[in-house]
Amino acid sequence: MDTLNPNWFLRARLKTRQLLLLIALDEQRNIHRAAETLHMTQPAASKQIKDLEEMLDVKLFERLPRGMEPTLFGETMIRHARMALTSLSLAHDDVLALKSGLVGQVEIGVIMTPAMSLLPQAIAKVKQQAPLLRIGVHMEPSNTLVAMLERGTLDFMIGRILEHDTNSRLSYEELTEEPACAVARNGHPLASATNLTLKDMAGHPWVLPPQGSILRHRVDMMFRRAGLEPPANTVDTTALLLITALLQQTDSLHVMPVDVARYYQSLNVLTILPIELPFKMDAFGIIRQQDHLLSPGANLLLTAVRSAAKEVY
Repeated sequence: MDTLNPNWFLRARLKTRQLLLLIALDEQRNIHRAAETLHMTQPAASKQIKDLEEMLDVKLFERLPRGMEPTLFGETMIRHARMALTSLSLAHDDVLALKSGLVGQVEIGVIMTPAMSLLPQAIAKVKQQAPLLRIGVHMEPSNTLVAMLERGTLDFMIGRILEHDTNSRLSYEELTEEPACAVARNGHPLASATNLTLKDMAGHPWVLPPQGSILRHRVDMMFRRAGLEPPANTVDTTALLLITALLQQTDSLHVMPVDVARYYQSLNVLTILPIELPFKMDAFGIIRQQDHLLSPGANLLLTAVRSAAKEVY
């Protein structure tokens, strides 16, 4: 035997039955009774021990008139056999726990940008491993999702930590910043403009988030810093279906995250205007309750989100 090979037991095809037999012989000290315990014949049990001794090139038991006594080598193998079987038993318990988690329910909250590319990629990966895992997705603004998270409705969320959340028991793992861009319908007069400026855009109708929202404040400040009045002709809404319909049917403009805009542009629903806006939306990340223990299924999805974020961002 190559004693330097740590995987000798794999090469020698050590059987679980041999480990069980070692333990039975330690308890019974009699090959006949040990064989009966494992529902084996005595010759089969004797052969299993003989094979193991030949494999190790040591004597494991002294054959005495009144039974079998383990040698020093035998006692060592018996101790390790017990440890190995205990470990296998724990592995079985872990697999059962994991299975129960992977056919359970995971609830995740997400804001719009990661819902477009990051989360679908993570869910697709998880579904390959755990097709029966039920995944509930809630797409809402960050403040709504944080309230759901604190109530225990969500396992975790992908969104923003707002100022009033900084002292709560939430952990935040930043994923990326969120650049914004201006969009309009395909064929809009401004879509082909050269050297497009904020002044060119200020007089157009806009579809914007409601007054009081972070994004609306930043859009207004963007115009004010350029010495312009914020757009007065606006429709205030966050309903994406209505926004895209208004953009397609009017000359209205809108501000949205770049990832979302690229998705809609790829579907030929709208076009990104040729201007780099001088602001970014707040970064977003994974938000969890620090004292909330995740189920195996939720952990699997969380790991997939982290993995997908490395590829997407």
